[in-house]
Amino acid sequence: MSHAIRPRRVAFDWKRTPLHWIPGEPTATHVINVLHLLLPAGERWFVKVFKEALPLVTDEQLLKDVKGFMGQEATHSVQHAYVLEHLAEQQLDTAAYTRHVEWMFDVLLGERPPRGLPIRPREWLRFRLSLIAAIEHFTAVLGDWVLDSEALDDVGADEVMLDLLRWHGAEEVEHRAVAFDMYQHAGGKGAVRYLRRVEGMAFAWPALFYLWVAGARYLMRHDPQLDRGRYRFRDHRAAARRGLLPSWASLNAAMPRYLRRSYHPSQEGSLRRAEEYLAVSPAARAAASGEKGTEQDAAL
Repeated sequence: MSHAIRPRRVAFDWKRTPLHWIPGEPTATHVINVLHLLLPAGERWFVKVFKEALPLVTDEQLLKDVKGFMGQEATHSVQHAYVLEHLAEQQLDTAAYTRHVEWMFDVLLGERPPRGLPIRPREWLRFRLSLIAAIEHFTAVLGDWVLDSEALDDVGADEVMLDLLRWHGAEEVEHRAVAFDMYQHAGGKGAVRYLRRVEGMAFAWPALFYLWVAGARYLMRHDPQLDRGRYRFRDHRAAARRGLLPSWASLNAAMPRYLRRSYHPSQEGSLRRAEEYLAVSPAARAAASGEKGTEQDAAL
């Protein structure tokens, strides 16, 4: 992989971002907000698992890519956690939900397999790498979707939130192949490696679907600006038809692509479009300017 993957020290100001940052669209707002509930714990877990797997990496370029991936994912985790603080300031407390997410990643999928599960440590690591590869397939799909979603601009979605989502989405497309390449490198050989890749998707997509729907229901139910708010599939479909959400059908269709034996994430999304957005993103540009200034100060 010739494209250099590196973290960007971005920052976002949430003072003016309203609770319903897609105006008049609480369902679309909260379906996307579920990402803020899942990603802080999830991406911290990605980094932990990759740290465990680093001794297995024997390819120098892959090692560079993996370290860049880990830096980006750590930054994503921190920035989405700040959004949770912003939601809490607007009387939407997410702690009851995020505790379950943290338990799932930190305990259920921790360094040791659940008690009573007869699996060797190396195989447990490989299984978790297969989960990350499968999840990263969907984050690349989502990243490409949000970069292409002009409807969010047309309805006046909050510019700061859009920049966060598109900066993150662009980096997901940028490092779309790293988790897959890491799994292919460390996940064993031959048919067993492919079957474990299928197993990772078989676990990952149902879990993601469940967590996403449960999270949307939680946010709608606890939204202080809604009277008996409810997440309904028909409202999601209506928002997806207007281009404000990815449809469940489009995400379901992403799964069989991943299961092709010939699949590689370089086939997913547009790296060119991701790079174009990172060149104009207010947060990414500010980060690049700050890094350049730091380098100049160090040289003096």
